[in-house]
Amino acid sequence: MALQGQASQARAERWTPAEGDRSSRARFAIGALFLLYVLVCLTSLGAGASDMTLRDVLRALISFGSDEAVSARDRIILFDIRLPRVVLGSLIGASLAVSGAVMQGLFRNPLADPGIVGVASGAGLAAIVVIVLGGTSALGPFVGVLGSFSLPLAAFFGGLVTTLLLYRVATRAGRTSIATMLLAGIALGAMAGAFSGVLIYIADDQQLRDLTFWGLGSLAGATWSKVFSAGPVIVAALCAAPFLARGLDAMVLGEATANHLGIRVQHVKNAAIVAVAAATGASVAVAGSIGFVGIVVPHLLRLTIGPEHRYLLPAAALLGACLLLLADVISRLVVAPAELPIGIVTAAIGAPFFLWILLRQRGFLDM
Repeated sequence: MALQGQASQARAERWTPAEGDRSSRARFAIGALFLLYVLVCLTSLGAGASDMTLRDVLRALISFGSDEAVSARDRIILFDIRLPRVVLGSLIGASLAVSGAVMQGLFRNPLADPGIVGVASGAGLAAIVVIVLGGTSALGPFVGVLGSFSLPLAAFFGGLVTTLLLYRVATRAGRTSIATMLLAGIALGAMAGAFSGVLIYIADDQQLRDLTFWGLGSLAGATWSKVFSAGPVIVAALCAAPFLARGLDAMVLGEATANHLGIRVQHVKNAAIVAVAAATGASVAVAGSIGFVGIVVPHLLRLTIGPEHRYLLPAAALLGACLLLLADVISRLVVAPAELPIGIVTAAIGAPFFLWILLRQRGFLDM
């Protein structure tokens, strides 16, 4: 009995304080990130060339635009231009960050990201096919039936195929090679870029201008129709991600260990691949290529709150939304009244961070 009591006490001393401290820190971080997200949303709604103040924004939001003190011009700017932009930016930032966290858990390394390993390139290729060839006899019926959903769905299938190919090439005997994954991602991205180049070459002038700006990533064309076309796909992927948390935690120990713990590893893989493809594809379809959010946010949060996915995934969604909205504010203000593509801002922030991760992981990557 004494030995059992000592063993129980040892287990309690080993697990309870550490888990409690980590959980408390993670919950506090999620609450702080939510407050930060509200503040960033208000900042984004008030930022721009208009002379609308934060007080005007709050008055209009509280009254749903019925306050007579709010001018018709300000109502149009707020509810038809800035609010859909904030909603779309929040969804895209959350989807990219959560996709990065899921991919890093699935591949068990901190360098996995939809943009870096070619998933976004595959989704972008499918979206370009619809943009350039959507009016032809080959794809016209498809686009006509699906309407505004044709672009997000095409990008989803492009991202899905690329993710499946990447996983098949990089995984052997249940183990995923980091070097193979990165090289395969570069190859798949290059192939998608080559086919995209052919389509861009045959595009007309209007399509070429749209594709050039779209390829740099932007929220400038955010509308409620884009929110309603891509939003359901992104929301479904984000809602599915928390159900993968336990499986991703177990897979960190290896697939064999996860199987012994009762995790249905193949089901977790399939669900993770579909969720990442859906979130990334829909995001790329409506906003173009926006890089580095998926690698910066999860890595930063792991350093802060730890790797437990039940806290990491919601925290990544909030921080990803905040980061993309802040990048959008910078893109609108730095060259005002013009607008800098948001992909340039995220690359300027994310590329140095990615190099820092590589320097920290040099010993891990030497293989």
